[in-house]
Amino acid sequence: MNELTTDLKSLHEATLNNLKSSKANNTLRAYKSDFKDFGAFCTRHGFNSLPSEPKIVSLYLTHLSKNSKISTLRRRLVSISMVHRLKGHYLDTKHPIIVENLMGIKRVKGSIQIGKKPILINHLKKIINVIDEQKIDEIKKFRDKSIILVGFGGGFRRTELISIDYEDLEFVPEGLKITIRRSKTDQFGEGMIKGLPYFTNENYCPVINLKKWLQISNIKSGPIFRRFAKGLSLTEKRLTDQSVVLLIKEYLNLAGIDNKNFSGHSLRSGFATVAAESGADERSIMAMTGHKTTQMVRRYIREANIFKNNALNKVKI
Repeated sequence: MNELTTDLKSLHEATLNNLKSSKANNTLRAYKSDFKDFGAFCTRHGFNSLPSEPKIVSLYLTHLSKNSKISTLRRRLVSISMVHRLKGHYLDTKHPIIVENLMGIKRVKGSIQIGKKPILINHLKKIINVIDEQKIDEIKKFRDKSIILVGFGGGFRRTELISIDYEDLEFVPEGLKITIRRSKTDQFGEGMIKGLPYFTNENYCPVINLKKWLQISNIKSGPIFRRFAKGLSLTEKRLTDQSVVLLIKEYLNLAGIDNKNFSGHSLRSGFATVAAESGADERSIMAMTGHKTTQMVRRYIREANIFKNNALNKVKI
């Protein structure tokens, strides 16, 4: 009996680990953060948050709708539902009181999404130029330039960018191959390889700048984008994804560009927008960015061609 009990206990622990591993750590953190807000709402109004019921969730969504986008409401609903499932409770998120309420909110508020601004070629050049102008050590210049240029050139998510290890790089005559072992849309680690060709202008070339960064930093293994300690002493600690955001905003500001509507995603959306403007088709853009559906890529293409394919171009006044 003891062996059976021990065996069941180990199976139970392994199952819990599998459930946790089914979602990325960032996703689990987002679920917890969203549910914490829902829990605070329930506490204020004397409701149970776990398990909850459709009527309470619908009230919460109405409460959120005053200051939040439809996309935020949908994400919160997913988080509340997932926490219920992980804790062994059922919540009917397809209940009419939730579905009809969301439809009503959408009709009243509209569902247009105003995304963060993309970093375009003119922004990119200004950022690189302003980094070169800074009175800082060369080692920091090359690290920061490499982060910006590789992030843009590969259409990287910031989490993918800071996850690159030296072992993921392969320099070839055409440029650089980078193996992405896991990403937001590749939770099972099937991986993909991105190819960055050499640019004509070496100053803005991600491959050349990364080579120089690896040479000056003497990195031979592990994370390629690392933190500095005091005195610009390079550590072995990987940069955080938030560091990428701060870096982008810092250099945009120094370049005299209002950084308010830019984010870590601006490098990725910038690549897609510039590629679309240059005539790249959606398949080749998706091959680089790793998008699994065409919806977002087609949005980049539409926005990139808003003046190129404008009907007013045919109007002669």
